[in-house]
Amino acid sequence: MPTKKLNIAVAGATGAVGNQMIACLEERSFPVNQIKFLASHRSAGRELKFNDQQIVVEELRENSFKGVDIAIFSAGGGTSKKFAPCAAADGCVVVDNSSAWRMDAEVPLVVPEVNPGAIARYTQKGIIANPNCSTIQMVVPLYAIHRKYKIKRIVVSTYQAVSGTGQKAIEELDNQTRAILADEKYASKVYPHQIAFNCLPHIDVFLENGYTKEEMKMVNETRKIMEDDTIQVTATTVRVPVFYSHSESINLETQEHVSAEEIKALLRETSGVQVVDNPSADIYPLATDAAGQDDILVGRIRDDESIPNGINLWVTADNIRKGAATNAVQIAEILAKDYL
Repeated sequence: MPTKKLNIAVAGATGAVGNQMIACLEERSFPVNQIKFLASHRSAGRELKFNDQQIVVEELRENSFKGVDIAIFSAGGGTSKKFAPCAAADGCVVVDNSSAWRMDAEVPLVVPEVNPGAIARYTQKGIIANPNCSTIQMVVPLYAIHRKYKIKRIVVSTYQAVSGTGQKAIEELDNQTRAILADEKYASKVYPHQIAFNCLPHIDVFLENGYTKEEMKMVNETRKIMEDDTIQVTATTVRVPVFYSHSESINLETQEHVSAEEIKALLRETSGVQVVDNPSADIYPLATDAAGQDDILVGRIRDDESIPNGINLWVTADNIRKGAATNAVQIAEILAKDYL
């Protein structure tokens, strides 16, 4: 951990991910000199706690970043498009959690366990992109496999928690569930259909190719992070009535033959991954177990008997922590230690 203390800003501080970013900065003892919390004018004036101090939330403006070393954004793509260049112009490095900059060729897209060296390219625009939550939890274990056995194809189906949509979605699932159990009506406001006791194969908008934007994020971001456009990726993303932690069913085809036991051994040695795999004792990754921790849980590791070089995995992770806040803070730690 770096010893030099830096001035930090959190943009979107009052949201679910912003709150978790603040908590991660505290938990990981990030070397903060001064910190400012930024949000929309509706949230300005609120107080948030950081290291036993009450910090007043300020309205996010173009001049909010003077004297700030690192700004961690979780305020939506439009806000990032508008304010990240302002921050960079004032000499601040932005770590952005939205989708706004992820596929920009001049902006590194970083998962510290996979491609930390890409952070060096932050100087091109002063911005580093945090990947999509479902992409982060997939590429950490898969990159370890790809380095050793070369992945040819990935087929992934996700089961994503409502917290990925935000606080209003969490409230909708809670209120809708209570209403249905009480035999009362509750109109869907956040999602196009009832989410309680249901699964929606629809995350983000549908594109002309029939896939959703979320699905194509996983395809394109995976190739960029793993720096290999030859990997074939196809995704189906589903919203499920779970509050926290995304789960993924992943099928891999590797170039070299590898057994399930070899994959288990490899992943046990992979940073940020926890192998949870003893089906005979009903032990496998659960959303409830992943919630509140930073490790990515991997289990149900087994040979795909339908093809010669196939492996199946079940991967679960806290989408608000490792899928967003923790990954961003890890990037900031590397910036502080090696670049600033």
